[in-house]
Amino acid sequence: MIFLDIVDVRKQFGPQPLLAGVTFQLRPGDRVGLVGPNGSGKTTLLRILAGKDDADAGSVTVHPAAHLGYLEQQPRFEPSQTLHAEARSALADLLALEREAVEVAAAISQTSDPGEQRRLASRYDHLQHELHRQDAYNLDYRIERVLDGLGFRRESFGQPVASLSGGEQNRLMLAKLLLAEPNVMILDEPSNHLDIEATEWLEDFLLASSAAMLIVSHDRYFLDRVTNRTVELFQGTVDGYVGNFSAYWRQKAERLLVQQRTFQRQQSEIEKTKDFIRRNAYGQKHAQAEDRRKKLERIELVAPPREIAAPAMRFADADRSGDLVVRAEDLAKSYDRRLFSDVSVDILRGQRWAILGPNGCGKTTLLRCLLGQVAPDRGRISLGQGVKLGYFDQQLAELGDEAPVVDAIRAAHKTLNQQQSRNLLAAFGLTGDTPLQPVGCLSGGERCRAALARLAAAEANFLVLDEPTNHLDLWARDALEKALGRFDGTVLLVSHDRYFVNQVADHLLWFEADRTRVIEGNYRTYQMLLGREADGPDGASDRNEPVRSKTTAKPAQSAKAERPRRKTSQPRRFPYRKLSDIEDEIFERETCLEEMQRELIEPSVLRDGQRVRQIKAQMEQEQAAIKTLYEHWEEAAELNW
Repeated sequence: MIFLDIVDVRKQFGPQPLLAGVTFQLRPGDRVGLVGPNGSGKTTLLRILAGKDDADAGSVTVHPAAHLGYLEQQPRFEPSQTLHAEARSALADLLALEREAVEVAAAISQTSDPGEQRRLASRYDHLQHELHRQDAYNLDYRIERVLDGLGFRRESFGQPVASLSGGEQNRLMLAKLLLAEPNVMILDEPSNHLDIEATEWLEDFLLASSAAMLIVSHDRYFLDRVTNRTVELFQGTVDGYVGNFSAYWRQKAERLLVQQRTFQRQQSEIEKTKDFIRRNAYGQKHAQAEDRRKKLERIELVAPPREIAAPAMRFADADRSGDLVVRAEDLAKSYDRRLFSDVSVDILRGQRWAILGPNGCGKTTLLRCLLGQVAPDRGRISLGQGVKLGYFDQQLAELGDEAPVVDAIRAAHKTLNQQQSRNLLAAFGLTGDTPLQPVGCLSGGERCRAALARLAAAEANFLVLDEPTNHLDLWARDALEKALGRFDGTVLLVSHDRYFVNQVADHLLWFEADRTRVIEGNYRTYQMLLGREADGPDGASDRNEPVRSKTTAKPAQSAKAERPRRKTSQPRRFPYRKLSDIEDEIFERETCLEEMQRELIEPSVLRDGQRVRQIKAQMEQEQAAIKTLYEHWEEAAELNW
């Protein structure tokens, strides 16, 4: 069965097509991650698949058995409804079955016609079967379970939808989709506005679901846990990969090497042929040059590598600060309720700290206390000698809206001419006319990159980052991780991106319900400690007591170290071979194919019809073998664990 059959879907808004022939299928059991750089058309494609927008060309066939549920980014509600009532409305079909069962039971008791009684009794039995099958007698429990899991407090259940924040409304949209239990879920950034605890709950919920899923997300840890296929959307077309995000990232790099090698070889041969034509166009070998020119016009060009360029982000070398960068002692802060208390921490030069915890626990407030923007209710903060602060505000307010980008990033203490500013912006992926536009005209991702460029221009030795990966696509996040890995100063960050934290942090300050804990390591270290604590009290028991992993966690770990590889029960189509051996054979066969192509354009060969047929038959055999080798290579990349 094919739930969604997408064939040659096209969509164009400006001069260039956004979708230029998208083709793939979604089957039962598929949990597909749709990835691509910002602006590549992922949301547009989802809206077309969900029937919200029309394609300019192509077709989307939905199987009659498919019940689609679509999570879009812009919530729409009846504002007078309460949170609980709006969530309950997602179960309207079940509620209608309940009402009909009550009405049929009443009709049975009121009729004396035996035939009508039999008909009504049969209908009542069918309704009861459906209600039991869909667990309709535990609706309130199901609603509470989902709302609790997504981080809604019980006291907010009676709150009008209109009074919810934008993030809460997005979470309510997600709750309604999960409660409706469609067998095909189309999810656009489902983990947006969720803290780590709620995201983990959502991952577990989706893993337990039998629904097919198509998911757009910038949360790489989420994609790793939930998806089993990856589809890359780039330059209007898609490319499929087996496995989750980490498998895609690895296969993409390996496939790109083969593509680059094949493309470069053909380009080299084309240049050699052109050179031969130029040198012999009017000489004794004029006929050969003319034959090669005609052959060159008919050659089937190899597509350029599908390389998604990442910005070459970089922060300036940091001036040396004192060994102690910041000391916080017994900090406490409350507004209408207590946010945190008794927080004490020493951050040393060169360390990379991440502050983690649920939404509303005071993470950003703590950052602002450390920066001197907010006064704590109690406690003391001191900065070390020679500390130069650089702050990335998740609201991106420091850029303003009116100034051109090229001016907005200039640091107050340092003079940058326009070319220097443009060079810095280019390193963060802002090129062309973008630096000359007012900041207010930028997209969220562009504005985020501009704020990071402004941070780099400040030449700070202590970077304080509040949700720096918001609005960044997967490639920009990877570039930022690498830039922070090369940075020789000190870093303190708040982030819900667990993959980012794993790559960057070597210390955690974790906000829990009644305490904060210091952990030497990253998010993976914390998960390992939770596993040990389940077996025995091996971790911290007091507020701010350090938790030390028995294995020292590195500040940056490779994607392969992110999760232990697991054996799969998927049967092999091909015998076991090393990836390197397959790639060598692909290279050899492609080289052989190119030699046959060169031979085929020789005049002496072209005059021999039998030899031409032999070469073409050999070329078809080589092309078929190469196609099979690529399939073997993809299987080996997934199963050679």
